[in-house]
This record gives sequence, C-alpha cells and structure tokens, in this order.
Amino acid sequence: MKKLVAALFIYLLSVCSAYSQLAIRRQLAIPKPPDSLDLSYYSKQRGIQAGATVFGINMGVWIFDRYIQKGNFAYINGHTIKENFRHGFIWDNDRMGTNMFLHPYHGSLYYNAARSNGYNYWISGLYAFGGSFMWEMFMECEYPSTNDIIATPIGGMALGEVFYRASDLILDDRKTGSARFGREFASFVVSPMRGLTRIINGDAWKRRLTSGRQFGVPDVSVDISVGIRALELKDDIFDKGVGLASEINIEYGDRFDAENRKPYDYFSVKAALNVQASQPVLGQLNIIGRLAGKELIDNKKDYLSLGLYQHFDYYDSDTISDVSSKTPYKFCTPASFGGGLIYKNGRFKRWDIDAYGHLNAILLGGALSDYYRVDERNYNLASGYSTKVGFNFIYKKDKFSASTTYEVYHMFTWKGYPKDIDWNDFNPKTLNAQGDRSKAILHAVGLRLDVKLRKGWYLTGSFMNYSRHTDYKYFEEVFSHTSEGRLMLTYKL
Repeated sequence: MKKLVAALFIYLLSVCSAYSQLAIRRQLAIPKPPDSLDLSYYSKQRGIQAGATVFGINMGVWIFDRYIQKGNFAYINGHTIKENFRHGFIWDNDRMGTNMFLHPYHGSLYYNAARSNGYNYWISGLYAFGGSFMWEMFMECEYPSTNDIIATPIGGMALGEVFYRASDLILDDRKTGSARFGREFASFVVSPMRGLTRIINGDAWKRRLTSGRQFGVPDVSVDISVGIRALELKDDIFDKGVGLASEINIEYGDRFDAENRKPYDYFSVKAALNVQASQPVLGQLNIIGRLAGKELIDNKKDYLSLGLYQHFDYYDSDTISDVSSKTPYKFCTPASFGGGLIYKNGRFKRWDIDAYGHLNAILLGGALSDYYRVDERNYNLASGYSTKVGFNFIYKKDKFSASTTYEVYHMFTWKGYPKDIDWNDFNPKTLNAQGDRSKAILHAVGLRLDVKLRKGWYLTGSFMNYSRHTDYKYFEEVFSHTSEGRLMLTYKL
C-alpha cells in the first residue's frame, strides 16, 4: 500500500525545491530485482502499435481542439500543411506553463506510447520526436514552433520515464478483483499510455504468476511536506505574501551506486504546489535522471562517481500583490544535459556527509523578461549552461540534517526582434523572435533543515533566495532579488 500511495503522490504533485537529493532517506520497501519472466514478457517490441498510438494521440487532441474547443489553430487543410513546410519553424509566444510544462507532458504521452510497447529510453525518445514533428507540421494552421520541437520530446523523455517507473511501482499482475482494478486504474492515471496499452493487449486483467514489474522493487524514498510559505520581492518597496504550500521529494534508486546499466535507474524529483493568492499552483518542478555512470572511488572512507545526467527545471511565480505589480522570478530548462559528480565521506562516526556537483548544457531554457510582452509570453527563450552544487550533513543517521544548494543558470537570448519594430503593427503569431536580445544570470541558493520529532515525522524549515541579473542589448540592465521561506511538517513514507 505504501508503494501505491507513493506512486500516486509522484504523479499528482509532479504534474503540479533546488533539485532533490534527500539527506535522510527512508526506504519504502526492501529492493528486489525484477523477475526474468517479467522482463521477457514485457520487452516484446510492437513498432506498428506504438506508431499507431502516437498517431491516435495527435488525432484525438486535434478532434478535441477542432470540434469541441473550436480553436482557430485547429482549422487545417492541405494549404496550411503546405505553408508550414514552406515557411518552416519560428519561436512561438505561448505562456511558460504551456511551452515548458504542458508540451513536455504531451511529449511524455508520445514517449510512453513506445515505452509501453517494449522500447527503451532512447528509441522511445525518437517516437516522441516523431509525434511532435507530426503535430507541428500537420495538425495546426500556425507555423511550426522551434521551441516546441525541442521541449516536447526532450522534456517528454524526462517526465515520461518518471511516470513510467512510477506506474511500475503500482502494477501487480498477481492480483484479482477490486485490488487488481484499483491498481490498474491508478497506473492508468499515472501513465495513461501504459494503461491504454495494457487494455489493448489484455494485460490489464490477465492474471500471471509474477508481478509484472519491469524494475522489480527499486530503492525508493518519498518525503511529503505541508506548511506555510512566505514570499518577498526585494525592490524599492518590499512586496510580501503568505500562503499554504506543499512539497514532495522523491529519490529513486541508489545515488551511491553508479553501476546501473539503464537510464533513470537513478533519478530524483522535487515538486512544489502553492495555495497562495495570485501565485501559480505549480511553483516548481525539478527532475534529474542519470543516463550513465561510472564509479571512480568506492571504499569505506570515500565514494565518488561520474555520470551523464538529464535535467528538467521549472520555477514559476507571479505578481505577489499590487504593491509593485512585478513578477518575482520565472525561469526553466526543459532540455538540459550534463556531467555530474556525487561524493560521500564516511570518515565520521556521528556525521554523514555527501555532496554533488553538475555542469550542464541548456539546449532550451526560458527566463523572465522585463520588457517583452507579446501575446501570452513575458519571458525570453534562451540557451546556455548551468551549474549545480549541494551538500548534505546528517547527524546520527536520521536525527537531524542540513542541506545546502546553489544553482546558477547563464542563459543567452540570441535571436531578438528588430530594434525599429513597430509594436502597433505586427502579427504576434508570425513574429520570429526568442525575445529581447539579452543575457541573464540567475542564482538559486537554498538551505533546508530537518529535525526529527518521532518515527517518520520531521519539522522542516527551508529558505530560498532567487536573484537575477539581465543585461539587455537595447534596454537598461535589471537586477532582481526574491526570498522564500517555508515552515513545514514532513513525513517520510
């Protein structure tokens, strides 16, 4: 039951704070390898079925957009398709939540259409790209989007693999009756394409002698926190707000075992939901998945590993009040990869110390703009690089922990709009610009303290400081500083 609850929380909150490596871990269950019969049974590749499912996803969404929602962009014909190929890709002006979260979620459906039909992480990513390409070129009468063709498949691979593995925790082919129905339904909610594939293939009701879990019982830890959040924008006049907040941290696999052979055998998730006036419900989502790893040092005193990681980072806020009417922060990296080091020191009796460091290339990112306001977009699209470092200090295994994080994002907006553009006479649907020509440096510094109250329960205090320096080509540079504090009650499943 714990595993079922944990997997549901993974889905419900993540489709919703620096990225997570839990200081104090509590295992949901004793890890067990997958059964060879399950690996053989669910590894059968069905290419035609996977492709048909991707096609069906696009047709289903288009029918909804065209005949129910009656969106102007869904009125397609041969002329619009020909025009899309003739004109080519442009940068679109959708809001950040649409471009950087909903589109990657759409990509996760493509991804899991292939993943559920026996394909691995890499091949499933190709199906996600194919589904995104089909949508951009054929299914809209607006010009295909450059940022969507990047964010949808790559971000979809990160979200898709997390959802796929979460659903795997729930399924159990040995169950029957209401217990079986409940698990199948929950798995369908977490990973709709896997649930649909199981229904098509008859696996949703077929009883087998083994669990059907392709990853066995992994090493999973889940923290759920609920409390209050205070947000403060430091400007000429301090802009403050207080509300409710929830947070979830998930760590899947063993960070100190880099000899895994498959992508996402180790990953971490940190997600935050807000109940606060004017603030977005989904405030933050961070995913990091290890694609490959190599242990450099592994003895009683020291551990050090080097790995290749995929990163998905999403930070969102809105105006706190009418005092300043300014947005505190807004930045994201749905497509980011890089190298990372993980270290552990085993020299002390009472203290456990570990650390990590990452250097990443940002293929596509976004950062709040102080000037660009076109259609639904108030942020600049960009590319660049990021660094992440963090330390965990744990006293007597689980009595107390202190965690520090420091993230830096350096993003460049290369393709701006013409300096002499007439903002009273232009078409926002055809303007091909990333935003303001600029370079932005964003810092996210965090401190988290956990104090044990009783078994599984902790008092948690956290502090985050966000700062931004944007150097514009045609405008004055802007500095922005925002602080966030949380006081929460945390339960470790």
